[in-house]
Amino acid sequence: MANNFLMLDGNSLTTEKIERFLSLNQKVKISTEARQKINGSRKLVEKWVKEDKIIYGINTGFGELANVKISKQDIQTLQKNLILSHAVGCGEPLPPAIVKTMMLLRLNALAKGFSGVRLSTLELLVEMINNNLIPFVPSQGSVGSSGDLVQLSHLVLAMIGEGKIQKFNSVLNDAFDNKKIVSSKSIFKKYNLSPVVLEAKEGLALINGTQMMTAYAAYISFRANRLKKLADISAALSHEALRSTDKAFDYRIHSVRPYKGQKETAENILKLIANSEIRKSHLTNDSRVQDAYSIRCIPQIHGASRDAIDYVTDKVNIEINSANDNPLIFAETESHLEGGNFHGQPMALAMDFMAISLAEFCNVSERRIERLVNGALSNGLPKFLIKNSGINSGFMIAQYTAASIVSENKVLAHPASVDSIPTSANQEDHNSMGSIAAQKCYKILQNLESVIAIELLCATQGIDFLLPLKCGVGTDRAYKFIRKHVKHLNKDRLIYNDIQSLIAIIKNDSLLNEVESVVELS
Repeated sequence: MANNFLMLDGNSLTTEKIERFLSLNQKVKISTEARQKINGSRKLVEKWVKEDKIIYGINTGFGELANVKISKQDIQTLQKNLILSHAVGCGEPLPPAIVKTMMLLRLNALAKGFSGVRLSTLELLVEMINNNLIPFVPSQGSVGSSGDLVQLSHLVLAMIGEGKIQKFNSVLNDAFDNKKIVSSKSIFKKYNLSPVVLEAKEGLALINGTQMMTAYAAYISFRANRLKKLADISAALSHEALRSTDKAFDYRIHSVRPYKGQKETAENILKLIANSEIRKSHLTNDSRVQDAYSIRCIPQIHGASRDAIDYVTDKVNIEINSANDNPLIFAETESHLEGGNFHGQPMALAMDFMAISLAEFCNVSERRIERLVNGALSNGLPKFLIKNSGINSGFMIAQYTAASIVSENKVLAHPASVDSIPTSANQEDHNSMGSIAAQKCYKILQNLESVIAIELLCATQGIDFLLPLKCGVGTDRAYKFIRKHVKHLNKDRLIYNDIQSLIAIIKNDSLLNEVESVVELS
């Protein structure tokens, strides 16, 4: 039963735990130690309110209005107005999995006990998470400093009974349905929950954080750590289909340029193609000295992206356990400090870096696709991987699609973090645009799944023409598993359906799990 709960203490959350939380539909609890810290900082806030001590976010206006003093009797109105005025999002709703992760991350940050919220307020968030009551949150509006104010305001709007919610059984691979979206007040009644009435500091504490961009970053990080392995698998299948040499993966080459990702990729390829009959068949009569870069430099290209993924994942694991609102309250010394932990620059840079690294997987994958379909480059495979080409176009246009996606990625990979538009009457005069970086990166992640699917489709088709020779230990397992889902292309058919089938086994990890049942990949 331990797997049914994720204990939150503000310090020990990881991207791996977030992945399990989503995939297993885990419920959450706040640890005893965190509860004590939450109560401690709350008592201090209530003491300051009683003393009428002027503190930003407790009894003042916000942003440019920080110098406006608010009376005690208006504190509840101040906090509610903050949410109403800041919930001004536009665009399509965020994916439910991202919203649920936002809720988890905000809860974890507040569980650190530096924000001054009431435990009862956080318990409502716990109930919403545990019942999969997911607020409807628009995707546009955050500039990534002062946190993701707009998106978090829409989340809190649901908590105060003014927003909209949809009930989900599981948030993965799901989307909001207009027919199922209801007012949060009405769904709370069904679950015997009461909307929260925000007290001093609570509205600001709930919305002043980086949780939207970081929810994307966490999701992208754990998916990227799967896709880097699938990129190696698709590359290894292309290596087999193109009857390439394995010299470029020799450990001696990578030992003298010992980047971690480069070494891991080289080792993965050799493990996947181990005992390949295809490779053995041309060991002695291969006239080529070396392969093209898209094959020969797989370790260097994939490896660099792997190292970038590791870097970003490390930064995400820091951010998801950080207190990132303002002001921060230190109960032990009865002090408060105004600062800028809400600023999204660490995640903005990380997401721009991740976007580039994932786009590079796509770039080199498309180059291998081109070699597979190009009869002048494919080492004897039929043009466009089809017999009777001419009447049949085969995989000609599949390469077009990959090229289109790669071109789109080049636009999406343009860094968002180099931009800044001042807000709040120039009080907030540098903004990270981390929310935009994260959402662009998410799209590139989805694009990578599509490009890998196309490479898998083409490489498997190429291997068909080399039968009865068998692939290596790992590539043979991948080849056979793919053939269970997609048949050989004898004549033109609707390849769209084949690509969608492969995207599905990429997304649900079944292909990766199948290969890793025989080969342990880094």
